[in-house]
Amino acid sequence: MKENKYDDERFFQKYSQMARSQKGLPGAGEWSELQKILPDFCGKKVLDLGCGYGWHCKYAADNNALSVLGTDISNKMLEKAREINSAPQIDYRCIAMEDLYFPEGSFDIVLSSLAFHYINDFQSLLTNISLWIKQGGNFVFSVEHPVFTSYGTQDWYYDESGKILHFPVDNYYYEGYREATFLGEKVVKYHRTLTTYLNTLLQNGFQLQHIIEPQPPKEMMNVDGMKDEMRRPMMLLVSATKK
Repeated sequence: MKENKYDDERFFQKYSQMARSQKGLPGAGEWSELQKILPDFCGKKVLDLGCGYGWHCKYAADNNALSVLGTDISNKMLEKAREINSAPQIDYRCIAMEDLYFPEGSFDIVLSSLAFHYINDFQSLLTNISLWIKQGGNFVFSVEHPVFTSYGTQDWYYDESGKILHFPVDNYYYEGYREATFLGEKVVKYHRTLTTYLNTLLQNGFQLQHIIEPQPPKEMMNVDGMKDEMRRPMMLLVSATKK
């Protein structure tokens, strides 16, 4: 059963208060590094998997993409995307990425931002993405870092006074189902190792271009709790080309 947490009204309202929801790409801590590894969008056909509010779709459109398809399982997310990130060449479609079908070589660029850790069968999805991307095309995605997803709770360990002691990393090689707490709500995610992420790309005909564990940008270091983000990686950015 595919979880659609973002159509839960309480969860969606909490998500809407996040900096990345209110400020867009500049409010996302990983954006300064992700932007550096994005390909040239001019004249390209783009697919954004798990597009959310559509910030990356609008970025592609603003950078002269020929067409952009943003897909997401959440109607609420897509309603917001159509409201704040519309453009003539953008189409939004409500569907789980596991259920998509496209003819071979349909896209020049496939993007995904912080969505693949909600997917159980990563291997099958990557096989499909490999078919959808043209030879020489680009694949860029971000996910929660395997160090961040391994234990499951995704929270620090604290002492009796509430001071952070350390971040737990456990059961790293036991991939699969995790129950995490995100925005104070229980959310199902799927842990996989760094080896699995990278080898699955190689096994499906991709050539790795960039692997980045982004640090918080200097201009965000004054944000509450951001300095603690230097203590462990939270995200993983990957770019690859279809051989």
